[in-house]
Amino acid sequence: MEMVINNQKTTKAIMTLQKKAEQCSEHIRKHSSALVVSHIDADGLTSAAIMCKTLERAGIEYRTRFLKQLDMVSLRDIADRYPELVIFTDLGSGMLEVIKSLRLNAVILDHHMPHGTYEYHLNPHLFGINGATEISGSGITYILSKALGYNNDLADLAIVGAVGDLQHMKKGQLVGVNRTILEDGAKSNVLRYEKDLLLFGKQTRPFFRLLQYSCDPYLPGITGSEDASIEFLKKIGISHHGEKWRRWIDLGQDEKQQIVSALMQFCLSSGMSAGNVTRLIGEVYTLLREKEGTEVRDASEYSTLLNATARYDHADIGLAVCMGDRGKSYNEASILLNEHRKNLVEGLTLVKEQGMVMMENLQYFDSGNKIRETIVGIVAGMSSSFVINKNLPIIAFADSEGGVKVSSRGNYDLIRKGLNLGAAITEAAKAVGGTGGGHDIAAGAFIPKDAKNEFLKLLDGRIGTQIKIN
Repeated sequence: MEMVINNQKTTKAIMTLQKKAEQCSEHIRKHSSALVVSHIDADGLTSAAIMCKTLERAGIEYRTRFLKQLDMVSLRDIADRYPELVIFTDLGSGMLEVIKSLRLNAVILDHHMPHGTYEYHLNPHLFGINGATEISGSGITYILSKALGYNNDLADLAIVGAVGDLQHMKKGQLVGVNRTILEDGAKSNVLRYEKDLLLFGKQTRPFFRLLQYSCDPYLPGITGSEDASIEFLKKIGISHHGEKWRRWIDLGQDEKQQIVSALMQFCLSSGMSAGNVTRLIGEVYTLLREKEGTEVRDASEYSTLLNATARYDHADIGLAVCMGDRGKSYNEASILLNEHRKNLVEGLTLVKEQGMVMMENLQYFDSGNKIRETIVGIVAGMSSSFVINKNLPIIAFADSEGGVKVSSRGNYDLIRKGLNLGAAITEAAKAVGGTGGGHDIAAGAFIPKDAKNEFLKLLDGRIGTQIKIN
């Protein structure tokens, strides 16, 4: 297996990051209780779980709270209700000055681009580490966890969070500090990593479903069709045994190689670029303490299971699963997952039917109230596999309480040309009275409902300037 070796600069950055983590951990040790506030995606849930397990082991009592976004209203409420210690995980870096102005006693563990300064703030960008590709919110929380005690066994949750944040997609494997965390997990025998097919559902789905539901990449004539998926496999001599289709994990190595080779040939003959074809194969992460054939055995499936809880107002269920509940909470999460999958399919169908509106430097769709605001970003990311114009970032709108939720997705070709969605969206949202932030390749905002057109005009111009300058 090809290994990614951290260079001297990265190693030095990690050491500096760890020193800052020790400073933050010392502050936490001074307290007997804490409120953990986290985001509602897979990275946020795993971040919260790592923090909760760490506090539990350190003998510190805790409560939890999950938020779609951190704003002035929620921060004032937290300041009024909880005067002791607040630990923010996977959010907070964009509101440092507000946190400081409210005199909150906080520790902030985040990987999004920081705005302002704060004493107990652990963020990779402060040390020259990319928070979009080299470490996630759960990874930052894991670094803090290690500073509080020997918690290397929590590396598997950090990897689930990183995969949920799609940090493995650029290189086909985790890199940077994520790699260090991955090695911790392997040495602690809590996870395994290897090259394999990247299509979703290898642990749980009959393997023809991997083709039928493939959105990244989109397989022309196969994606969305059960009959075409089965026919493709039959043509290459792969069929079910008896009346039951096997899962990917049930296949022999020769059968797997046969399917992968046929898929690559099919994709190339369908006009897919060689770069997209090679993305069929990449590094996958298996959680060794979990039962084979379950969603929590595979990091990608685990992260999707978590998204199906917190994004539907059931963060408590997702947190319980992360904390080890494989009974009632796990069963409830599985039910929510089925609904989540249905909603994603319906969302993708909507986007295909209504299409994208093209502007000079971006393309967008407005789902109104037809796609839930908490999953419109996922739909935007998945829709990138079938949009005609790959040279424009995708902007998505969904109705939200009191305004409009904006989500955006780019690609690494655009990043190389200078695109930074986090910076562009932050600027455009602020100009229309909203708030925004995120990474260069994915960002989001909340804006007033009547500001949509002005926001689009500003964002289109800002993205054009970014790409033109580079």
